[in-house]
Amino acid sequence: MASLPLVVLLLIFIAAAAAIWVAGTQLSNQTDVLSTRLHLGSALGGLILLAVATNLPEIAIVVSAAAAKNVGVAVGNILGGIAIQTVVLVALDAFGVKRARPLTYRAASLVLVLEALLVVAVLAVVVAGSQLPNDLIAFRLTPAPVLILILWVAGLLLLRRAGHSLPWHESGEAPDNQEPPRGHSQQQAEHDATQRGVSTTRAALIFSAAALVTLVAGVFLERSGDAIAGHIGLSGVLFGATVLAAATSLPELSTGLTSVRAGDYQLAISDIFGGNAFLPVLFLVATLVSGEAVLPRAEATDIYLTAVAMVLTLTYATGLLFRPTRRVARMGIDSLVVLVLYAVGIAGLFAIANS
Repeated sequence: MASLPLVVLLLIFIAAAAAIWVAGTQLSNQTDVLSTRLHLGSALGGLILLAVATNLPEIAIVVSAAAAKNVGVAVGNILGGIAIQTVVLVALDAFGVKRARPLTYRAASLVLVLEALLVVAVLAVVVAGSQLPNDLIAFRLTPAPVLILILWVAGLLLLRRAGHSLPWHESGEAPDNQEPPRGHSQQQAEHDATQRGVSTTRAALIFSAAALVTLVAGVFLERSGDAIAGHIGLSGVLFGATVLAAATSLPELSTGLTSVRAGDYQLAISDIFGGNAFLPVLFLVATLVSGEAVLPRAEATDIYLTAVAMVLTLTYATGLLFRPTRRVARMGIDSLVVLVLYAVGIAGLFAIANS
């Protein structure tokens, strides 16, 4: 695609992003229907299905970039995606929550704090794995991505157990948080589908079609994005961590707004944290596809983005514990802090890349 004019590349990129927005919304809706009807609920299978479905754009981009030996874009998209998907919570707080209390006040739960800690734990392994030697690879596998997968699955099992009952007062639920139980918007989505006469088979077909569209659009997004970066003189790492990561976060923004407006604040935050904990698992996919040790090839900008993502996640975990009541510029204090930290972080990212 590098030979195409910049205008054509921009049109391809925008069209692919729009396809991901529409298909990603359908993926989320049909995941709710299938999880409810197949009685997956908060079981491990349901959590994995949701994580994979909401991150299909990133999966397509990572596979496409790894197959083309463009590891820098794959790494930047994964780590930049975690940072910018955390910032999606700022948009949900500012434009989704219409009541007087901020998002973290309404969603406060110890289970969500545990989900945030899982994200940080997985990212800590990313940092450690980046320091391993390049030749530490066997059977197209390296230690860090395998450990990330094990940690992610173990974390899901613990979170599933915590979701059923924590040995704390009210099972870790804060007073005066959301009134309907977490996940009620998923049951409402299934009820609406039933009212419209959508069968389980049709839901599965729509899910499959949306998944295919998302995967194809993700490939076009990565290829056109890489070519655009070359045209404008922006490094693939920076483009992958900013513009490309923002484009692949559109489904999370759409589905998050739907959950928040339905009063399912906990589900909205959980979807973001859950997706962020899953994204580093894609390092295993990138390693298998490329046949190279991906994490040891992480650049200074990648590790920097990892640190930014950890700080942003811990900021929201703190907000879930302290539950700020004041809103500034339509958002909670914690969301405002996250927005400022992200802006400063991106400025630092460009400074590192251009040093």
